[in-house]
Amino acid sequence: MENQLIIGCSSFYNRLWKGIFYPEELPSKDWFSYYCKQFNSYEFNGSFYKFPTARVLGNWYEKTPDNFIFSIKAPKEITHVRKMVMCEDIIASFYEILQNNLKEKLGPILFQFPPSFTYNPERLQLILTSLNTDFKNVVEFRHESWWKEEVYAALAKMKITFCSVSHPNVPNTIISNGAFIYVRFHGNPKPFYSSYSSKELQEIKIQLQGKEAYVYFNNTASISGILNALDFKVL
Repeated sequence: MENQLIIGCSSFYNRLWKGIFYPEELPSKDWFSYYCKQFNSYEFNGSFYKFPTARVLGNWYEKTPDNFIFSIKAPKEITHVRKMVMCEDIIASFYEILQNNLKEKLGPILFQFPPSFTYNPERLQLILTSLNTDFKNVVEFRHESWWKEEVYAALAKMKITFCSVSHPNVPNTIISNGAFIYVRFHGNPKPFYSSYSSKELQEIKIQLQGKEAYVYFNNTASISGILNALDFKVL
């Protein structure tokens, strides 16, 4: 995986993409298979809302090609409800079910925190001691207080990647604090809808050259995400 660019979207089922990305005659049941022919990864967000089952993950594993990579979002029970407090058992269970069912197709595991989760040393320490360094952990913050060198360095010591995000109200900076870079394009200024110009994407891609990087487009409520992802591939 070294020095490889992994590109995908955070959603694939969108009727607006028919005729733009999916062929008009292609039935929706075949959309994901078509997606997998165009991209080498998918960021699975369904696990944020519902703890994944072995059956669901096994189905994702079976329906994807060899060398396909899944990035998986941690349940909101961990990040938004409990905010990492007393989460040892649920985090361990989450790691286990992912490893057992996605196997070699398991890529980074994303822990995305809400804007209310502001920086303090205790919260940083909680993250550092809660995540298993055997996995490719990524943390995404939505409050600018986390954008500081001491945070990057502390996470790096535990092999945790700081997620680079394009989202309103947080710094739009590519952070490289570990073995790989993780970038999420949410849409800015309008989350999930706004598009990025080829120039904006080219500037980001230049910063990723020669590095292992995972790049996902989450501006998928419109046609922006899929068009930006396709553009990013060929830049």
